[in-house]
Amino acid sequence: MDIRPAYRRVLLKLSGESLMGTLSSGIDPEAVDGIAEEIGEVADLGVQLGIVIGGGNIFRGMAASAKGMDRTTADYMGMLATVINGLALQNSLERRGVVTRVQTAIEMRQIAEPFIQRRALRHLEKERMVIFAAGTGNPYFTSDTAATLRAVEIKAEVILKATNVDGIYDRDPLKHADAVMYENISYTDVLTKNLKVMDATAISMCRDNGLPLIVFNLHKAGNIRRVICGEAVGTIVGG
Repeated sequence: MDIRPAYRRVLLKLSGESLMGTLSSGIDPEAVDGIAEEIGEVADLGVQLGIVIGGGNIFRGMAASAKGMDRTTADYMGMLATVINGLALQNSLERRGVVTRVQTAIEMRQIAEPFIQRRALRHLEKERMVIFAAGTGNPYFTSDTAATLRAVEIKAEVILKATNVDGIYDRDPLKHADAVMYENISYTDVLTKNLKVMDATAISMCRDNGLPLIVFNLHKAGNIRRVICGEAVGTIVGG
């Protein structure tokens, strides 16, 4: 059967925790390889893919600042954690033959390219995957906001937010067995209901730019491909 993607250019947002596997922190190579395998299937479809990864498996800036660390310092440390995760994913992807570039918002030329919008677009046009690391390069902004910013900059058609649940629920499904999942929900309802899908800045930016967001379960094999091919997976956030 001829499988055609529903989207040509996509921004995939991964949490740092997705790289932990069964570990309590850090990077599990098997978990990284599993994600790389799923992403490789998308590469085979010819989809142009940008990726933003969080750093929570290594260091959480907000958590550290809550315990007394200077917020700016803590946030920069969190940005560096995303670079480590980006390099780990790049290594796994390239071992599978997927040509990948890491671009960072903080210059570190020995290990990655600086983020330049036109260069990122050129990589995507040449079917190279681009991993955007170091957030926005500024403290006080989350990796969710960085994902939305990069999605707008590369003119992505959709943001895919990979989580550990099937979509967006009216309450935490891990705590409430009767939680109800939304198939579709508006940006405004996400904000007013305080559903914690992404931070308010990221959701507002999606709304202001008419950028749809799909929240889905990363841990179900084949879900990345299914979402990109337009199957009814997860929750769609839109106008």
